[in-house]
Amino acid sequence: MTERAPVSTPLALVRETIARTCKIARREPEDVTLIAVSKTRSAEDILPLLEQGQRVFGENRVQEAQAKWPELRESFPDSELHLIGQLQSNKAEDAAELFDCIHALDRPSLVKALGKAFDKTGRRVPCFVQVDVGDEKQKGGCPVAELPALLKLAREADIPLRGLMSLPPADIEPAPFFALLGKLAMDHGLADLSMGMSGDYETAIMLGATHVRVGTALFGPRN
Repeated sequence: MTERAPVSTPLALVRETIARTCKIARREPEDVTLIAVSKTRSAEDILPLLEQGQRVFGENRVQEAQAKWPELRESFPDSELHLIGQLQSNKAEDAAELFDCIHALDRPSLVKALGKAFDKTGRRVPCFVQVDVGDEKQKGGCPVAELPALLKLAREADIPLRGLMSLPPADIEPAPFFALLGKLAMDHGLADLSMGMSGDYETAIMLGATHVRVGTALFGPRN
């Protein structure tokens, strides 16, 4: 009787997909960071991924992350936490203390708030500038025309700039928006691109994503 093959975990399947896509794109899988989007997920939901070796996670809200991650990090001190949702200026200091990377720098007032927070905490957290590539103001993000001025402000405030981040419009082919973000990053001398989610991270990798933010494919649909 033939022995049944072990069922792959969602994490293993996503990693396999990243590796396969990188091979097609002639890239190294190690050059793509998988961010497991754990927003709205409980510590019990997150723990299996940590036990399987996933170490980089993304949260949308400072307060939610404060409630569950300090305890998780006691057991997994090498875990890395990214803030991928919009950040209110009055939460800048809390974000600076908790997160290892911020993906939502999108306006001058937040540059000012983060600059003060980094000075006060002594932590200079790498940041992605979120760009509104689809002209959807409700999503946040710096308008494309205002990007040069915002980058200049951030550099003057000694904020470490990691790259650019975007959320393309839903239900539209994302490739042109990913390509635009890549061109903007190249034009401004930024190396990293945070783009691509569960439904389109393969396309994002083909177009240069260095960080993909995957939630549903790892955790399943939200309740």
